[in-house]
This record gives sequence, structure tokens and C-alpha cells, in this order.
Amino acid sequence: MSIPAIPQRLTAPAPGWTVRADVVVVGSGVAGLTLALRYVALDPGAKVLVVTKDVLSSGSTRWAQGGIAAVLDPRDTPEEHLSDTLVAGVGLCDEEAVRILVTEGPDALRGLIAVGARFDTDASGALQLTREGGHRRDRIVHAGGDATGAEVQRALVQAVAESGIEVIEHALVLDLLKDAEGRTAGVTLHVMGEGERDGVGAVTAGAVVLATGGMGQVYAATTNPVVSTGDGVALALRAGAVVRDLEFVQFHPTVLWLGEHSTGQQPLVSEAVRGEGAVLVDADGTRFMQDVHELADLAPRDVVAKAIMRRMRATGADHVYLDARHFGEERWRTRFPTIHAVCLEHGIDPVTQLVPVAPAAHYASGGVRADLRGRTSVPGLYACGEVACTGVHGANRLASNSLLEGLVFAGRIAADIHAVRAARAGNATPVAGGPVAGEPVPDDRPTGLIDPRARTRIQAHMSRGASVLRGQESLGEVARALLNLRWTPVTVEPCTESWETTNLLTVASALVAAARERRETRGSHWREDFPERDDAWWLGHLDTTLTAEGPAMTYVPHGRRVTALPPQVENDLVEAGLDPAVVTAILEAAEAEDLQDAGDVTSAATIPADQTATADVVAREDGVVAGLAVAEGAFSHLSQGRLVAERRVKDGEHVARGDVLMTVTGLTRDLLTAERTALNLLTHLSGIATLTGRWVSAVEGTGARIRDSRKTLPGLRALEKYAVRCGGGTNHRMSLSDAALIKDNHVVASGGVAEAFRAVRDAYPGLPIEVEVDRIDQIEPVLAEGAEEILLDNFTVEELALAVRLVDGRARLESSGGLTLQVARDVAETGVDYLAVGALTHSAPALDIALDLRGN
Repeated sequence: MSIPAIPQRLTAPAPGWTVRADVVVVGSGVAGLTLALRYVALDPGAKVLVVTKDVLSSGSTRWAQGGIAAVLDPRDTPEEHLSDTLVAGVGLCDEEAVRILVTEGPDALRGLIAVGARFDTDASGALQLTREGGHRRDRIVHAGGDATGAEVQRALVQAVAESGIEVIEHALVLDLLKDAEGRTAGVTLHVMGEGERDGVGAVTAGAVVLATGGMGQVYAATTNPVVSTGDGVALALRAGAVVRDLEFVQFHPTVLWLGEHSTGQQPLVSEAVRGEGAVLVDADGTRFMQDVHELADLAPRDVVAKAIMRRMRATGADHVYLDARHFGEERWRTRFPTIHAVCLEHGIDPVTQLVPVAPAAHYASGGVRADLRGRTSVPGLYACGEVACTGVHGANRLASNSLLEGLVFAGRIAADIHAVRAARAGNATPVAGGPVAGEPVPDDRPTGLIDPRARTRIQAHMSRGASVLRGQESLGEVARALLNLRWTPVTVEPCTESWETTNLLTVASALVAAARERRETRGSHWREDFPERDDAWWLGHLDTTLTAEGPAMTYVPHGRRVTALPPQVENDLVEAGLDPAVVTAILEAAEAEDLQDAGDVTSAATIPADQTATADVVAREDGVVAGLAVAEGAFSHLSQGRLVAERRVKDGEHVARGDVLMTVTGLTRDLLTAERTALNLLTHLSGIATLTGRWVSAVEGTGARIRDSRKTLPGLRALEKYAVRCGGGTNHRMSLSDAALIKDNHVVASGGVAEAFRAVRDAYPGLPIEVEVDRIDQIEPVLAEGAEEILLDNFTVEELALAVRLVDGRARLESSGGLTLQVARDVAETGVDYLAVGALTHSAPALDIALDLRGN
């Protein structure tokens, strides 16, 4: 008898009921609930349906202990968070995805706080930050000591309950529905229980978001809850979607060891325990991480898990220990109350005893392949959270990046679905791949089920041969065992148990196939027979699809971000506080506007293709130069690296009429094609720097500083604010999320200055608060509320002097409105700290700079 194929559809009764929705979200963790809330905020009239396998408050999110990583400390930077994430991902992170995570993360976290999540704060009300493995800064926020997930889940569940979002609980999603064009048209699902909707039904919708969490139950021991059976990945595979890098399953190094026969969900001992100073020791009490990695016990998780396994092998032990006895009882009870209680429940007192720990399956870094908007390879199907592979985690997730990923990409998916639906409603051309679908059509692909009795055997085989330690022999044994488990001597009836077991076998088969194929050790994939990382052959991804014959794999080389910028230009931009990716995006937009399909037709018609030339970039008037690296990047980018530039001056220098700023050599066509974009940016930024320099000179010696505002051109804010710095000024807020600025309209809307101040402080504890006032009598009330900075709008010089005396150093003062160069010094001499000049970026005249070709 031939062994049956992995089912491409689940055997199930025909749907007995059907409902319609605009968006279906499958899963009720941080990713799913955040997405649902974000979408209804964008489109209050839309019908959003959340489907969850258990009750709304269940799922993996509530088990998260450590916290959420985000750059909130002024001493921390997104670049450092990005660097730590890339290091942990061992070469396979999508850098653009990580950059999105670390730059959009703080706002996403503040949005979660606004929803009602309450994180631990210090005595001053500022968020407490701690550190976990792989992080070089304190950037982990937490709640309830070690109950962050529970607090996040509580807040989101409450918000959903108050939002009107429809929820179907106890519902296992079965398969994706498609329309005649292969687009997403909804899902089938089975509701477990009795009621208005029970049994198998269907939800039709043009957008389906998988937020089903992980697949830890594919192993015998895991930190994942019992519902984490890989349903989302299995559904995606059956739907024809691509899944990526399934071999990278992260094993948490410190899971409470409950005995060699303990299976199922195991208690997690958070990495934050080591972040607070606990250390790993073997049975002899010897610390073993100090010689393994520079971060010792706080090394990335894959490093720690492998070190533990090596130590266990070397000593013949089946676990190691965490030593946190020096914490004392008070610290255990207040900082880690959940872990403390669980240890006591299992007869371990961490105050006086070592805590036995061992690695267990924890997190899937791979999953359903999704782009930066959460789109999968199936139109209308999105993936978010642990079920997705956005490229953020690479070969190994950095601690506490998972909840952050769910928050950030949930917002991006909601925005994408909304944009596509809006385009459709407006009869605009739909965005390719967006949620625009017709009615579901019948699916005639073969169905099947796996005997539910195979579940424990699948888990045992996976833990034995495809766990932390893997090799060709062990993986081959698991693959053969999984193949045999497809066959059953009895008819398998459709039920929750058989559907889940089929999902587990589907995911396990794809995971083992990928693990056998990747013949190297990288991140959370450790091959005993190939113990070294091999970038020459394996700096790439394994994309898996499900065919009638089983999992089919494609190797995809890892795509580095290509900027076409010379290394020195990139370095100079970074040192200037500019993101090379942002500059490249501006140059790409300029290129698209200028060249279209035909390109530079004038240069092509008048200049021989092989003609070369040298050109000088020359100042036509006196001023301060800014943007030379940007201009050099434009010449390089638009010529595909053929033009070579040599800068003769530096940004921030005063130049005189006739000075040569830069010399550029290369093909004449390239020079003239790139000329306008390079000069547009250089003249604009130099104009801002020049005007800023005049203001700075006007107040020199007073102690006051000149700063800008948000009156910038869309897309150019970072560059324009950089130009202000080149001119000697300083920057105010980069965005609306950097600090709260209460202005007159906020005061009107909230009923008063004090009311507005308190509302911001309650919604965003720890965020700097600035208040704009336009009368002297408003100053004292905002000082009483604790304002750190007061913006004095359209005050006369006399009123400014009075305000300075009244405040007497209790807050920083800024003068704005009605400022001119003629009165700048008088204003500065009143004693204010800043003069805010929107004209610096809003209406600075361009500095006249030209490109002169040298004669032959």
C-alpha cells in the first residue's frame, strides 16, 4: 500500500453556516488583537471578525514574562537596537524589516500604553527598563515584574470588548477559501461547542490575517500553550503560500526542568532573571558561560542553549541550574512573582535553592513568508506575529523582540488593508496583491487526515531527533517516522484532534525537510555533522511550498539592502545622524520622477555614450554648505556607481562665491543626468544651513539657541533638520511622538491647559511634556502641573523678560512666533533658552550652487 500524501485540504463537513466580514483575524494574541483594533480605528464602519481557538484571553502572548524591547532611554538609539538584532539573527535578518521594527517600535509601544497597558514604573513615574540576553542596553519594559504578557493581553482584551469587534471563540480555522482568480475569499472553521454557530462554518472576506502564534506543540516539551499546534503555517502551506526558514526554531535555554518524563507546556524562567544578575551553573556549581561569549550569561539565546546542551553532554546531566539565591526573598517576590510562585508550586524555593533548567522549544523564527506590509504570496492573505517570517528575526530571535514585532507589523497590515479597500471603494485601480476578492469557488484538491493517536509520537520523534541537537542521521530517522505516520489502518473521523494532528504532521514534515537541507550550523539551527556557519553556501533562505508529493524547497540567496552608495558616503551619512536607506529612498523617488521609461533623452541625443568629463560643483554666492554627502550619493546612485566625486570642503563650513565644493568625474551623460537631483538637494540644504547660520550669529554670546520646527517638506525632514545642525542650530521634535506638545487647540479640545497636561501624562507616562502658552497668566498653572518646557507664543520682548523672571529656572523657555532677524538679539537677551524659527526649514532661500563642466 502506498503511503498517502500530506493532505492539501482537511477532510471536513461542508460548512453549515456562513457569515461575511471585511477582515478576518485568526488569533487573539498581541498581533491579532492589535491589528483588529488598529483596523477599526482606521475604518470604524468595517466589520472585523476575530477568530480564536480558545477564549479571547488565551494564546502565547499571556505567557510572555520578560517584556517588550523598545528604544526609550535617551542614551539608547535605534541603531544600537538594530545592531543587536542583526547580531542575534546571524546574517539572515532583513535589515529593512529590522529598521522598521526598531524605529516604529517606540510609537507602537506608546500606542499599546494608550490602549490601557500598564507597565512597571519607578518612583518618578518613568518606565522601568531592564536588559535581556543579546541586548547591550537596558531597553526592556515589563509589567507585574514578570507578567508582561498577561498585562498586554488584559489590556487588549478589554479594548476589544469595548470596541464592538466581533469575536468567535473556541474556533479552529481549517482552510483558506479562494475565488476564481486565486485570491483570498475567506476561511472555513469549526466552532467547538453549541450555540448559534457551531460545527463547521465559513467566513467570507477579502482579507484574512493569520496571527495564530507558534508551533511549539510539535515538540514534546515546549513553553507554548496547548493550542500552539502550527495551525497557521499548516493552513498557509495547504493554501499554496510560501513558508520560510522553518528550521530556525528557538529553544529557550532556561525552562524549568520538571523531570525526564515531563511533556507538554513547561514553565518558562524568563531571560530577565539573568538580566537581573542570575547565573548559570552546572551540578558542581561551576559557571560555564564566561568562557563561551563576551556577554556570558546574557549571550543570545542560541548561544546559551547550545552551551547548556554541551555542558549537559560533558557532565552526563539532563539539566543545569540557575543561581539567583543572592536576590533574596523580597526581590523574588516583587520582581519575579510569577516565576517565584511556579517554582514553589513545584517544590523549589529559588530564594535558597538552585533552579533546575534545560532548553525547550520556545519560538519559531521562521514562518509564513511575509513582506514589510505583512502580505504573503497568496493575494489577500496576511501573516503577523510568530506565525509570520518578516525577516526581523533571521536565524535567531533577539529576546523581547517578538511582542514588538506583533505591535509594529499589525499596524502596517491594518494600514495596507485599509488602503486597498479604500482604493476599491473609490473605483481606483486596486493595489496588486491586495484584499480584493470575489466569491469562494469549490476546491477539488485531495483531502485527508492523520490519526490523532499519532500526536504524541510526532512530538516524541521531533524532540528526539530534530531538537537543539540535529544531524543527518537523527533527522533522517525523524523524516522516515513522519512518513510512516501518514498511513493509518482505520478511517479517521473529522474532529478537533485529527485536524490538529494533521497540522502538526504537516509542519513537522516541512521543518525536518528544511533542517535536513541546511547543512550548516547557524543561529537556532545546530547541525552536529556540520558544526560551522557556512556563508559561502548557506547565506540564504529556504522557502517551502506544499505539493502533492510533499514539501518542495527553494534556496533563495539572502538579499542585502542595496543602496548604490559608496561606503564612505554611507559612513558619513550615519555619522551625521542620517539613515542611508532614507537618503536612498529620496534618490529613488527623484530618479523615478526624472527618468520615466525613456530616460534623459536630451543627453542621450547630444552626447556620445563613451564621452567622459570632469565637472566642478561651485558656489555662486557666500553661505554655509550642507548636504555634500547627499549630493555625492546622488551622483553615485543615479550613475549606478560610475561617477566618482571628491569633496573639497566639509558640511558646516562657510564658503565664498567661486569656491569649488566638489569635483565629479565620469561619463558626461551621467553627470548631466544626475546634475539636477544633486543640486536640488545641495542648494536647498545649504540654503537652510546659511539662514540658520545668520540667526545663530545674531544671538551669539546670549546663551540662547536657535532651533527649528516641524515645518518641513514631506520626506525631507531628516535632511532639513540636519542642515539646521550644519548651520549651528539645534533640532526640536523630529516627530509628533518624540514629546508631547500641548498647543492652543489641544487646550480648547480638552477644556483647559491643566486638563490637557494631565490627559497626556496619564496616557503616556514618562514622556516629556511641552506646553505652548500665549498669555502670562497661563504660565503658573502649567508650572504647577510639572511642565518641563514652556513655549511662549507671540510674546513681546517685554513679556518674554517678565516670563523669564516668573519662571526663574523652573522650566526651559522657548520664544516662537513673530520672530525676525532684526529682533532676534533683543529676544535672546531676555534670557529665554530657545528661539524657534520655522522659517529655517519652511522658507529658506536656496543657496546658489552650480555644476560647471571643465572644457576639453
